[in-house]
Amino acid sequence: MTTVDVHQHLWTPSLVAALRARREPPYLDGWTLHLEGEPPFAVRPGDHDIARRAELAAADGLGRALVSLSTPIGVEWLPAAQARPLLDAYHEGAAALPEPFGAWAAACVRDVDAAATAKDLDQGFVGLQLPADALADASGYARCAPLLDLLQERDLPLFVHPGPAPGGSAGPGWWPAMVPYVQQMHAAWFAFRAFGRPRHPRLRVCFALLAGLAPLHGERFAARGDGETGVDPKVFVETSSYGPRAVESIVRALGVDAIVQGSDRPYAEPPHHPGFGLGGAAAYAFRVDNPRRLLKGGD
Repeated sequence: MTTVDVHQHLWTPSLVAALRARREPPYLDGWTLHLEGEPPFAVRPGDHDIARRAELAAADGLGRALVSLSTPIGVEWLPAAQARPLLDAYHEGAAALPEPFGAWAAACVRDVDAAATAKDLDQGFVGLQLPADALADASGYARCAPLLDLLQERDLPLFVHPGPAPGGSAGPGWWPAMVPYVQQMHAAWFAFRAFGRPRHPRLRVCFALLAGLAPLHGERFAARGDGETGVDPKVFVETSSYGPRAVESIVRALGVDAIVQGSDRPYAEPPHHPGFGLGGAAAYAFRVDNPRRLLKGGD
C-alpha cells in the first residue's frame, strides 16, 4: 500500500540557482521572488529544505509525494530560449530528489516542443503538469495537442495547475488564490470536456484544487450544456486547500473514485483527517487506490 500526495512544490538548489541567474521576472533576488505584475514574495528557505520536507512527508504517512514546478511563476510561458534553462534546472533537481519524492515534468507552452518534453519524461517523471491558462479554450488545446498526444502515447497522466495571475499587486494577498486561480481551473475543466477529451480519448487527467469547484455546476451544465452528464472515469480532481464540505460536495457530483489527495505544500497543509470526515474507506480511496489509477491506469 503506497499513500500518495499528488501535489507538492519543492525548489531544488539547481532551480533556485537558475532563478537567481535571471535579471528580469521571473527571478529570485536572494530569497525574494519577483514575478511580472505581482508584488515581491518572500520565500521561506526552510520550505524548500529537502531533508526537512522528507521528514514532513514521513510524518504525514506518505509513501510518495509528487512535486511539480510552480506554474504561477510563469516559466512555461517564457520564450523557449528563456524557458529551457529553467526547465532543465527544474528537471535536473527534481529527478535527483530522494524518496519519498517523485515529480511531474514541465514544458514550455509558448513554443511547444514535444521532442524536448519526451526527453524530459525519459528521466522518470510520473507525467506532465501544464498551466491551466494554457488549456482554457480551443486554441490552447490545439497548441498543446502535441504534448497531450505524447502523454496518451506513453499512457502517462496530465496534471492541470493554475498558471500566472498578473495584476495581483492591486488587491489583497489572497486575491490570486481565490479569484484567477479558481477561474482558470473552472475554465480548464470545461475546456477539457469540450476540446481535450474528443481528441485525447484515453488521456488521464487530474485537475488541481478540485477544478475550482467546476464539477458542482453539473446541474447547470445539464440544463445549458450538451446534454451529456456522465462521469469521465479517467478524470480526477485533487483536494488542495479544501475541506470536508467541498470534498463531500464533489464526491456527490463525481463519486468517490474521482478524488485524490493533494496538499499544495508548502503553500497549504495536508488535511488532518485524510478521509475528510467520510470514513476510512474514503481515505484509502483518496490516498491509495485513486492515485494508483491516476498514475498507472487500470480499474
